[in-house]
Amino acid sequence: MGRIVSDLLAMLMPLQFRPPVTHVYNPLVYARRGYMRYWEKYGGGAGKIILLGMNPGPWGMVQTGVPFGDVGMVRNWLGISAEIDLPGNPHPKRPVQGFACPRGEVSGKRLWGWAKDRFGTPHRFFERFWVANYCPLVFMEQSGRNRTPDKLSRSESAPLFEACDDALRKTVEIIEPRHVIGIGNFAYKRAQLALGQVQVPVGRISHPSPANPRANKGWSALIEKELHDQGVFV
Repeated sequence: MGRIVSDLLAMLMPLQFRPPVTHVYNPLVYARRGYMRYWEKYGGGAGKIILLGMNPGPWGMVQTGVPFGDVGMVRNWLGISAEIDLPGNPHPKRPVQGFACPRGEVSGKRLWGWAKDRFGTPHRFFERFWVANYCPLVFMEQSGRNRTPDKLSRSESAPLFEACDDALRKTVEIIEPRHVIGIGNFAYKRAQLALGQVQVPVGRISHPSPANPRANKGWSALIEKELHDQGVFV
């Protein structure tokens, strides 16, 4: 996985983004220790189901380096902590405090909370699943507003998606998953495009974000039904 990260970073390094994007964070650089501890502790092993998110959240992977990485869940359930450096050009309204961050990430609480309730221990969960993000970058506007990758111009998104597609294909080669499940429409569509020549089923579940009304009515039950309907039995 270290080689995949290094190759991805090399492809991302020359990319530039124009306004309204004013700040770009890459947790694989300043929070790499957190991400690599996540992989070293739980990664590897063939035949898992990859749950694929879009990109890091400001109070999740941005702080810990772990996808959907709500600080409390990462520290207390996954048993991971690490020293997190500061990103270059930090946004004053989006500070990186690492594992000292007092804020939680709702999406991360819901995803890892479901895993905890359903499987009990992280090791039982990771025997069957792996959680990743398609894009490692976080884009912010001057106001501090998050700008998701799907809102970038085509000239900006094309080389970004090329790099992320390549990393996803390499990850699939290592894990050899039985399914790749996009968390939300964006991740689902990108996985379909990136893995079009790979013999792996690609599916979709609802995103746990509080911006998704369906998720606010019981995300765990909702996605278990969605998984079941795609032949993924929890």
